[in-house]
Amino acid sequence: MIDAMSDIGSIDAQRPCNAPIGIFDSGVGGLSVARHLADEMPCERLLYFADSAHAPYGSKSLEEVEQRVMQLSGYLVRHQVKALVVACNTATAAAINRLRSTYSIPVIGMEPAVKPASALTRSGVVGILATAGTLDSGKFTRLQARFGREVRIISQSCPGLVEQVEAGDLSGPRTRELVQGYVDTLLAGGADTLVLGCTHYPFLLPLIRELVDPEIEILDTGLPVSREVFRQLDAGKLLADRKQTGGLEVLSSGDAVLTHTIVSRLWGTAVPVRVVKTL
Repeated sequence: MIDAMSDIGSIDAQRPCNAPIGIFDSGVGGLSVARHLADEMPCERLLYFADSAHAPYGSKSLEEVEQRVMQLSGYLVRHQVKALVVACNTATAAAINRLRSTYSIPVIGMEPAVKPASALTRSGVVGILATAGTLDSGKFTRLQARFGREVRIISQSCPGLVEQVEAGDLSGPRTRELVQGYVDTLLAGGADTLVLGCTHYPFLLPLIRELVDPEIEILDTGLPVSREVFRQLDAGKLLADRKQTGGLEVLSSGDAVLTHTIVSRLWGTAVPVRVVKTL
């Protein structure tokens, strides 16, 4: 194993506010959440783990995902992160309760933005684009039951989309074909508001907007999550010193060169990637 955290271990134990925020996802998709965090809190250090060797989570059982989530979170906590952001809807559904009962630091997860979508829809129909793992979870079932009394919620599993984003193909013919088919199904069902229920999907937003009517509302949860992270850190007096230089550090369980290429493209600037093969 390459221990990418030697520099993190030197953090002043008396200044936990300057420790990094730990973020993880099955691959690079959670960078859509990290971008909101960086924009909202530029002084914060972000330690992102792209578990690309185990992507996608959405096709795995919730038990498999939970086991992997506990391994990743344990690694990040051992290296002194001050909060955990589970930047994956499937991982949140599989393990958020266990994470919160295991760790005393703030743990913030994801859920499809059904509540705000329910308030926005004019047709009364909300369409959810998500992975099978998210849609099959008890957490999503409860979410649907809670808001499904007020609006009609229709969901669409999107096999293949995570893999397209992981490959850096955001607008090619195959990606376009997949997105068109999934979106058209929801629109045919009367949806006028679409929810991106996977953190990989915001990277496909330009393509989705190209394929749908401009009046269609499209929501993701990256910004609300970043605001909740801010709220919890502020409440715990854990916001970074304003003199600290923030930034992104990326770890990956996958191929370093490939991950570096994709991460740098999605982030908009070159980002070094360090490989952690064994947790």
